[in-house]
Amino acid sequence: MDSRRATRGEGGNLRNDVESMLSTAIVTGELAPGTLVTVPSLAAQFAVSATPVREAMVDLQNRGFVEPVRNKGFRVTRMSERATREVITVRAWIESAAMATAAEDFPRQRIGEFRALADRGVRAVDEGDLTEYLDADRLFHRAVLELLDNHRLLQLAISLRQETRLGSLAARIETPELRQSATEHHLILDRMMESDSAGVSALVRDHVLRDAAGAVTH
Repeated sequence: MDSRRATRGEGGNLRNDVESMLSTAIVTGELAPGTLVTVPSLAAQFAVSATPVREAMVDLQNRGFVEPVRNKGFRVTRMSERATREVITVRAWIESAAMATAAEDFPRQRIGEFRALADRGVRAVDEGDLTEYLDADRLFHRAVLELLDNHRLLQLAISLRQETRLGSLAARIETPELRQSATEHHLILDRMMESDSAGVSALVRDHVLRDAAGAVTH
């Protein structure tokens, strides 16, 4: 983990910064299931006090990412292969259908901002910045889903994404496969500009399943 990133929020919300760093490490497999972490060691690594770290660990425990170990700290939990497949499959169903609907009335005048988000993801892969890649990917999917103005749908999609474990993604950050996933955002936008709902649905379904493939194949 890049501990320097945790200090970007000085004057902001350090708990959110720490939680974001830790959840990214867990989601990508950088912190493998079974890994034991302690509040003092994380606080030292992130150069922050113990309070935001402790609060972040409670949030991660509520999300099912860690479990407390008496007098030792927190252990990263393991998500079963079946549960992982179920979460990924539901994500693919929901996001493919939702984005296909968004394509029916896509605001073409805003294409520039969506292209910028897609470019950000590609650039992150090229630079080997895993945290930036995940941020860009999350923001792209969220921006498209927000076009539907359906709060419940958006929260469900966010919740499913937060549950997804992506296995060995940390080891695949600079691979051609991950760059393909990043560039697919541009292909999705091409179909949206054409109001091609069927094309968007197929692309998004395959995109979600492929991007998460490492969770069950590594």
